[in-house]
Amino acid sequence: MVVSLDSHGNSVVRVLRSQSPLTLVPHRRVGPVALVRLVSSVTAPLGGDSLCLTVEVGPGASLELRGVAATLLLPGSSGAESSSVVRFLVEGSVRYLPEPTVVTGRAHHTAVVEAELDSHAELRTREVLVLGRTGEAAGALSTSVRATRCGKPLLHQQLVVGSPPVDSSPAGLAGKRVIGTELVLDAVPRAADGGEWWNVVPLAAGGTLATALGDDVVTVTRVLDAI
Repeated sequence: MVVSLDSHGNSVVRVLRSQSPLTLVPHRRVGPVALVRLVSSVTAPLGGDSLCLTVEVGPGASLELRGVAATLLLPGSSGAESSSVVRFLVEGSVRYLPEPTVVTGRAHHTAVVEAELDSHAELRTREVLVLGRTGEAAGALSTSVRATRCGKPLLHQQLVVGSPPVDSSPAGLAGKRVIGTELVLDAVPRAADGGEWWNVVPLAAGGTLATALGDDVVTVTRVLDAI
C-alpha cells in the first residue's frame, strides 16, 4: 500500500494491492487522513502461513490502518510455525491499530513490525495479546518491534509468551491473561508515568512505550486509550 499527499492537501491511497488471507479495504481513500481496514478474509494465520504487508506513506500524508475483528493464531495440521511481517516506510504519519490477537492453544507464531521513519515522521502502533481462549492455555508467540529514524535505532523490543511458568511469574506477566503495548514515535516530550498494572516509558531517542496488563481486553484497552 502506498499513500501520498495530493495538491489539495489530501492523503490519497495511490496503490492498494492485497490478496487472501489479508485483504486491504479502503474506507476513506481521500481526505486529511486516509483510512484503510485490514481484513482477514479467511481464517489466518494458520500453522505454515507466512504473511507480509508493506506500507509506504509519503511526506505530509496521514494513514490510519485498522483491523475489523480479533485475529486468532491457530495451529496447522503439519505442526509448522506461522509468521507475519508488517513493514512501514514513513515520511508522514501512521496510526496502526489492529484488533486484539488471541494466542490459541498449540499455535506457534512469530510476528514482526518494522518501521523506518524519516526525520519528521510519526508512528503510533498498538498490540493487544490475549493468552488463550476461555479455559485454554496459550500457544507460543514471539513478537518484535524494530523502529529506526533516518537509520538510527529508536526501539528494538521482543516479547515471548506461551511458557506457563514465565507468564505466571512476577518477572513475566504475573498471571495476567491480557497484555497491551502502545508505541508512540513523535517529537512530543512526555514524562514517565505509571499506575497499577501499567506504565509509560519515554524512549531515549524520542517517543514513548506504554505497557498494560489486565484480566480482559476491555480493561487493557481502556488503560491504553487513557494514556
